[in-house]
Amino acid sequence: MSYRAIVFDLDGTLLNTLDDIADSANAVLAEGGYPIHPVDAYRYFIGNGVATLFERALPEDDCRPSIVRACVEGFRQVYEKHWDVKTHLYDGVAELLDELVKRDVQMAVLSNKPHTFTRKSVGRYLLRWPLSPVLGQRDGIPHKPDPAGALEIADELGVAPAEFLYLGDTATDMETARAAGMFAVGALWGFRSAEELREGGAAALIAKPQELLEWVGDGTDE
Repeated sequence: MSYRAIVFDLDGTLLNTLDDIADSANAVLAEGGYPIHPVDAYRYFIGNGVATLFERALPEDDCRPSIVRACVEGFRQVYEKHWDVKTHLYDGVAELLDELVKRDVQMAVLSNKPHTFTRKSVGRYLLRWPLSPVLGQRDGIPHKPDPAGALEIADELGVAPAEFLYLGDTATDMETARAAGMFAVGALWGFRSAEELREGGAAALIAKPQELLEWVGDGTDE
């Protein structure tokens, strides 16, 4: 089947944001007197929002709601200054997006990153491509794996969920896609393992961005 539209996750899928997130979170932890973590540890802290990141990163005895809230606020302040220091597109993403534009495929972004930072990231690194809507985590809207955001995108674009590919790099993304009735594709270049993606319900796994084109028409379909 050729799909008409694509929902992209952001961190770990289109953009490698790991170093900037890890550096900012470690700065907050260090300021609070808590242990910091190696960058690779953040592959498993990221994915379910900033509050969950700190619930995973803080020592168990210090993981209290008031401390998590303080860390989240501190992170917003630090990340505001350092969110684009080391972040970059993954190899092959620009070429994939160029080809999808040629094939007239509608493209959107859905992230558990705070909405403001999601839009900043897309504006900084992905502005040359027509990605719309771009949705991050917003107050009052359940975050992934709840399918609300994905279904909102389908409704805005006027495309049935069954006609969407969903590309992401975590089990959360795969669960979101399945819950929304979209075709779940796992990105193996991202933050998590093939095993996790399969367990999350991935219908397919790809090692390079261009492999996604297998499920997209060539632009000449009637």
